[in-house]
Formats: sequence, structure tokens, C-alpha cells
Amino acid sequence: MARIIQGKLEARGSRFAIVISRFNSFISDRLLSGALDALERHGASQEDISIVWVPGSFEIPPIAKRLALSQKYDAVICLGVLLRGETPHFEYLSSAVTKELGTIGLETGIPVINGVLTCNTMEQAVDRAGLKTGNKGFDACVTAIEMIELIKQL
Repeated sequence: MARIIQGKLEARGSRFAIVISRFNSFISDRLLSGALDALERHGASQEDISIVWVPGSFEIPPIAKRLALSQKYDAVICLGVLLRGETPHFEYLSSAVTKELGTIGLETGIPVINGVLTCNTMEQAVDRAGLKTGNKGFDACVTAIEMIELIKQL
């Protein structure tokens, strides 16, 4: 019979850093509420959660890297929102942030979870931050919890 390895959704005893963008705080605040709800529901204690606010989504990767390298956290959850505008700025930022977060996770061995929304409209962002399609901050934390547990098993 095949050996099945899968993460459990138990956050008790794990340490989490949340890096969150102040830009578009109307959305970021909702993502953070969802994230904290997920961690609490899965047993994380307040003392094991650090929240670091940065100016915008572009500033998330360097802080996420510093937190991951500190080895004080079992996972780094990155939250923010990038909204498409009339210039190619959105394309550059979303591509750079996504690439950097993936690289940091690979380089450090610490799960770095990308919960930065990339939306065409504010309506889409509101939907993904707790209205119609759930809360992506909540989802990002559930992913972090599962990844921590998988790493422990491996």
C-alpha cells in the first residue's frame, strides 16, 4: 500500500509571520481579519503570530525574506492587493511580487504563502476578501498550516 503524506490543519505550537500591505487597506484589513480567524480556528495562539505592515505590495518580498531567514517563524503569510490600472504598472508589480515570494520560499525552506490578490477591479478584490468567494487571507493561512505540517512529516 502506498504511503500517503498529507498535512493536518493544526496550528497549535507553530509560529506565523503575516506581512501585509497598507495600500488599499480597505481590502487588506479584511484579508487580515480572515487570516487571524483561520489561525485562531486552527489552534494558533496570539503570542505565536507577528503582523508586519509594509507600505505596499512591492515592499512585501524583502520583509518576507528577512522574516523567513530569521528562522523565528514556521511560515510567512503575505497579504495585499494589486489592482489593475490604466498603465502596465500592475503587470510589473504582480509579476515581480509573485516571482520573489516563490523564490524566497525555495531559498529558505520556509513556506512563504502568496495571499496577494491580483484583481482587475475593486469589486473583484472585495469579493475575494470575504464577500462572494470567501476570504483569501483565511485561505492563505490554511495553506500555511498545511505546509508546516507537511514539512514536519518530510
